[in-house]
Parts: sequence; C-alpha cells; structure tokens
Amino acid sequence: MDNFFVSAGSYLISTLFGLYIIIVLLRFLLQLVRADFYNPLSQFIVKATSPILTPMRRVIPGLFGLDASSLILAYILQYIENILLFALRGIPVSPIFLLWHSIGSLLTLILYIYFFAILAQVIISWVNPGTYNPATALIHHITEPVMRPARRILPPFSGLDLSPILVFIVLNLLIMLVPSIFG
Repeated sequence: MDNFFVSAGSYLISTLFGLYIIIVLLRFLLQLVRADFYNPLSQFIVKATSPILTPMRRVIPGLFGLDASSLILAYILQYIENILLFALRGIPVSPIFLLWHSIGSLLTLILYIYFFAILAQVIISWVNPGTYNPATALIHHITEPVMRPARRILPPFSGLDLSPILVFIVLNLLIMLVPSIFG
C-alpha cells in the first residue's frame, strides 16, 4: 500500500509541475520565435504565466532579447519538482546534483516539446493540410526554425517532405544524449 502512495504522489507531482513547466517553456519558445501573441492559445499561455512572471520581470532583466525570467521560472519549478520526487521516494541527493539534473530535465522537456510539435504538424499535414487553426499556426511558428535547416539538407522529394524524419532522428539522439550528460 505504501508503494501505491509513492507512485500516486510521484504521478501527481510530475503531472502538475510538468504541465505548468511546459506552459512556461512554451511562453519562452513562442517569444523566441516571435510567434503571434494575439493567437488565442498564445493568450492562454500568457494569462497562465503572467501572475508569476510579471513580478519576476521586475527583478530579472531580459538577456540578449530573451525572456530570462521564464527560463528561470521553469528551472526553479523543475528544481522543486525534482526535490519533491526524490524526497517522496526517500532518495538522498546533493543540491549540486539536483541543480545539474534539473538542467537536463528541462533540456529533455524542450526536446520532447519539439518532437511532439513536429509529430502533430506531420499528422495535421496528412489529415487536414492547408487549413488555418490557431493551434496549427503556433505549431508552425515553433517548429519552423528547426525544420528550415532540415529542409535545406533534405529538400522535398516528389512533393513529399521527408525532413521531419531527419529532425526526429536528431531529436531522438539528443534525447538519448541528455541523460548521459546530466545524470
């Protein structure tokens, strides 16, 4: 019965923290690619993150035109999530390990965001190509900086865009590499 509570607690902590960290990272990525912030989904992301990010921005300046406060918030949330997960499982870890592990967790999460965004873009192109939707517009904005170089390396062949396969291979290799570096 004890194992159930540890598993259930881990699941709840990972889910709740993970969803909010994804929203914060999406806000950073949308600003990074200069996506349309009048998009309804962008507005949701802004409204969900503004209560915490607005006070943080007063203290933390931007860095090279990037929203440093959203990255720091995502990092702090990831660090707290890792502390809670390791404590719940009764695993003693050093704060230095948690700092390092949290960086790896965030990098992995960003790679998965790109992986699933490109997967969604591929599926949408098969099911309903060429139609406008606020979600597809944001997915396109996020994935285009990654897809553009891949299309230069592997241009469309007879109307078939195989560049997502190249990007999936690179993303999967990076997803395998990050844990070996960040433990």
